[in-house]
Amino acid sequence: MAKRYALGASTLALALVLGGCMVGPDFKKPATWTPEQWQHAKLEGSSSVLSVPSTEAPDPQWWSAFHDPELTSLEKRLAAQNLDVLQATEQLAVSRGQLLIAGAERFPDLAATGSYKRAQYSSKQVSRVIERIGQNAPEGAGALLSGASSNVSIPLLNQWQDGLQASWEVDLWGRVRRQYEAAKAYLTATMEERRGILIARQAELAQDYMSLRGLQEQLRITKANRDAAQNMLNLSSARYKSGLVSELDVESARSQVEETNARIPQFEQRIAQQINAINLLMAAPPGSLNAELTQAAIIPLVPATVPVGLPSELAQRRPDIREAEAELHAATAEVGQAEADFYPKVTIDAGFGFQSFSFRDLGFWSARTWNVGPSISLPIFQGGRLKGQLDMKKASQKTAALRYRKTVLKAWSEVDNALTAYEAEQKRNQALKTQVASDQRSLHLAQEQYRHGMQSFLQVLDAERRLLASQTQLADSTSVISNNLVRLYNALGGGWEATYPENTNGKTQHT
Repeated sequence: MAKRYALGASTLALALVLGGCMVGPDFKKPATWTPEQWQHAKLEGSSSVLSVPSTEAPDPQWWSAFHDPELTSLEKRLAAQNLDVLQATEQLAVSRGQLLIAGAERFPDLAATGSYKRAQYSSKQVSRVIERIGQNAPEGAGALLSGASSNVSIPLLNQWQDGLQASWEVDLWGRVRRQYEAAKAYLTATMEERRGILIARQAELAQDYMSLRGLQEQLRITKANRDAAQNMLNLSSARYKSGLVSELDVESARSQVEETNARIPQFEQRIAQQINAINLLMAAPPGSLNAELTQAAIIPLVPATVPVGLPSELAQRRPDIREAEAELHAATAEVGQAEADFYPKVTIDAGFGFQSFSFRDLGFWSARTWNVGPSISLPIFQGGRLKGQLDMKKASQKTAALRYRKTVLKAWSEVDNALTAYEAEQKRNQALKTQVASDQRSLHLAQEQYRHGMQSFLQVLDAERRLLASQTQLADSTSVISNNLVRLYNALGGGWEATYPENTNGKTQHT
């Protein structure tokens, strides 16, 4: 008995020692990559732009830089209302459940068992056993047993059994640990995917809001120009009645009024569609936010300095890069898991309980039964399944590595494009401001000369159209600048907060 205990203890100790081995490649975090000698190309005359990015760390609530209470209110409500974000949150819960399932295999499986059965065993089988025993017994005993075998009858038996059963896979080659490592990496990838969706929806909301305010400003400008055109129509009508001008001036002025009027329904339609786009982002039916958004407000202006952080920190801030890195980690761990399937699988099984043909005897110590011991399974022939699985996992790892490289390159391209667009639109905006001032002065001069009979009405019409066009472009450009700043924040990873799935109970730690 002592030898058996010693052998079992030795087997268990050897299993625990070997349990520290892990086959397969260990994941190494990719080195932070930045383009060699990368420097954002400055546009000609970019030193005169009004708003420039700085290397200061961005505020996680980056939209507060616009100082717009309505935008801030919408952004704060978005995470709890947007259906894409809520769906990603539920998917995160699924990944946490998968991590718990994978982690459970690291521990013994313990179960309580109990059974009762009423059985009729084969009398013929028992009599055959007795007969065979009688053939090998001494002559007198053999004859007695052989004669008794024909009269054997086994009654119905009640069998009661209860106890505990335990099973634990000794993770000799790291299969279970690699599986848990992969599940943990997939959880990180899912977390980053959710963060990427949240940042994208925050940026989309801000861009829709900027576009809405830009359209409302263009509508205001159009109505103001319509009123100015109406004043010129009144002036032309008065001068026509006085015989100072021909009817051509009156009809030309009337045409300008109606042309400007025709623009208004188009802007009203686009404004309604833009509000509906915001309703959709907020998971609200059409018309829900009309009371908040129908009242026109100024286009949120960008500050003189916008904190965007260091582009070199892109790999730590962009959720798609962090997601791609986590997927590479998971693919690497799955290679080790596939390699471990080639090795023997050792399981230790144990059980303790009571067994009796009578329920009254079930609690007696003499009715106890127990077992303990290892079992081993070694794959010999699998028809190429294990090799195919390993080849597939290695190919998946290479694919994940290429996807990571592509994601990093794409991120740098988006940042560079966003910086260029932000800078270029500011230059365009400054030129449009100068153009608007010139067009306003030109219209004023044309109107004054027309009042004094020094110019035809065609000059006034031309000046009115040029002013309306330049004012509309300026309003659109102002909203595009704010949109481009949102695009820049989105390209840089938004307001960055790192999250790590450190706990296996599904809770997330924030830094």
